[in-house]
This record gives sequence, structure tokens and C-alpha cells, in this order.
Amino acid sequence: MILRRVFYYWQFVAVVALPLWLMVAASIFGTTAWQVLGATFGAIAIGFGLLVVSLLFLARREVRLDKAVSWADVGVLTGWHVLIVLMGVYAVTAPWLSVLVVLVGVAAFWFALWELFDAARKRVREALVYIDETARFGTVPAGSPSFPTMTNPAASRPDSAPADPSVIIIQEKHDER
Repeated sequence: MILRRVFYYWQFVAVVALPLWLMVAASIFGTTAWQVLGATFGAIAIGFGLLVVSLLFLARREVRLDKAVSWADVGVLTGWHVLIVLMGVYAVTAPWLSVLVVLVGVAAFWFALWELFDAARKRVREALVYIDETARFGTVPAGSPSFPTMTNPAASRPDSAPADPSVIIIQEKHDER
């Protein structure tokens, strides 16, 4: 859990730190002025990509509540960030590394988008089950933050009527005035 929390905070630091590393490394490791200019534009584009992927990870509810990314997120971020650091060092000798960083960045974007979609789909499914059970059994659990399942519907009703979905029971409350 500690490593996942470290990556949760690191992904936002990396939005600034890794593009800065690319610009500094381009000027340190013997590139020409045009290559430094290209590295600057590439660093801006990579920083924007890092920000978009980080915000997609943050959009998931379980990531926000736990303040920790998933293990799959850790793997994707580790691979992408290591490639970015290596690109800063070996940009002159291995230009194919830049293409690999872009391809892994696009894959990370689609991975983050898929995880967001999957998390939303699970939450909608839980909500529909909650709505269905509430409509079927006529009780709403009070104060529950998530959508619990109701295991014993007869215990929640005072009259212990059978749980037939085709029967609707309306209870009246009489005022004694």
C-alpha cells in the first residue's frame, strides 16, 4: 500500500519533474541547439500526456478515496517513467527511444481510460442492483455510503410478507387526532 501511495503522489510531481529532466538532460548529454529545442517541445507534449493520464487515474473513485493507485497503474507508470528518464540520457544515441516513449504514453492513456470506464461500469452495476433490491423489497438502508445488498428482506419488514415482485404493498400511517 505504501508503494501505491508513493506513486499516487509521484504521478503529479512527475508532470513537472520528468519534462524538466528531458530539457536538462538534452543540454547536458551533448546535443545540438536544435535537439535541445526539439527536446523542449517534446517535454511539453510529454508533460501534457503525463497530466492527462494522472487526471484519468485520479478520476476513479477508489483511487481518490484510498489515495493510492492500483498495482496495474504502478506497473504502467513505472514503465513509462523509466523510458522517459532513459530518453533523456540516450536521446542522441537511440532516437527510437523517443518513439517508444510516445507509444507507451498512448498505451498508458488508453489503459487509464479503460480502467476509468471499468470502474464506472462496476459502480453503475452496483447502483442498479441497489435500486432493484430497494424496489423489490421496499426498504432503503439508511446512512450507507455504498450500495449494500440485502440478504434477508423479510427481516426488514414488520409484517413478514412474502417477497413477490408482482405484489405491491402500500402501508398507510393513520394519524390519531
